[in-house]
Amino acid sequence: MKDARLIVILIAVTGIGALAHLLAGGFPLREWLNGDEAARLILIELRLPRLVLALTIGAGLGLTGAVLQGYFRNPLADPGIVGVTSSAGLGAVIALYFGLGGFLGIGVPLFAILGAGLGAATLLVVAGGRASATTLILSGVAVAALANSLTALMMNLSPNPWALSEIAYWLMGSLSNSSWSEVRVALPLIGLGALVLALTARSLDALTLGEETARSLGVSLPRLRIVVVAGAGLAVGGGVAVAGAIGFVGLVAPHLLRRFVDHQPSRLLLPSALGGAALLTGADALIRLLSGQGTPLYLGVATALLGVPFFFWLVRTQTRGPA
Repeated sequence: MKDARLIVILIAVTGIGALAHLLAGGFPLREWLNGDEAARLILIELRLPRLVLALTIGAGLGLTGAVLQGYFRNPLADPGIVGVTSSAGLGAVIALYFGLGGFLGIGVPLFAILGAGLGAATLLVVAGGRASATTLILSGVAVAALANSLTALMMNLSPNPWALSEIAYWLMGSLSNSSWSEVRVALPLIGLGALVLALTARSLDALTLGEETARSLGVSLPRLRIVVVAGAGLAVGGGVAVAGAIGFVGLVAPHLLRRFVDHQPSRLLLPSALGGAALLTGADALIRLLSGQGTPLYLGVATALLGVPFFFWLVRTQTRGPA
């Protein structure tokens, strides 16, 4: 009953955020209600796909963050910790650098997805077959560092300032210029990733008792590790493929909601997905209101500016005791 009440509240908050997202930025509501064709096109072809992407990507990041924090048993864990975000970004940068953005009409998303998959595979190879959670974290940091270094190298070798600016702006993360084609790319990937991550619920509960106890309860830790990495790769990579790197949503959403589910990982998954959707939708609506004419504020920049102070506070909290 308590969980159901929390879900209803989160759905209501997300719904309010979605309505605010649609109306932000001077939407001609009166014209739309009067059946104006231009207003209808703005709603259907511009506002709705951007809203769907904000909800989907936010939900994927929130869910991934909850699973990773449960797996690592650390509230500081974030989707970027496994290196998938950086690897997906590298794949997209390669497409932009070599002018493959128009390949089959989905060049950047395609290469971003391939980068995410390669990053996840590299993580599993580097970590080894019987890696602990600590080893997996260190391997993820190494994969992320490698991907970031290669991304910086590509930017350093950019043939002209226009190519460099295109790469830099894409890496900042944005949902502007979203269309239904991006939705068709991201939605199946993030949806599949969410289904894979949902399979970890019972194992994460067992893992709170320690790895040895989890093994005695029948949890296969190597299998769990593969499921977590694969699900994170799909959910995060699908978002990065169409919107660039957007951070901190996967860190903030689970932490804000953990106390309402008695710190039980399986009960945190759905609330974190809804919380992530609400957070990203609200953040995107906010930047549309704050962006000036010709000076857009990028979504990844905004979430970092909001998330970094929260992260500092969370680190300080962890030094005083458990979350």
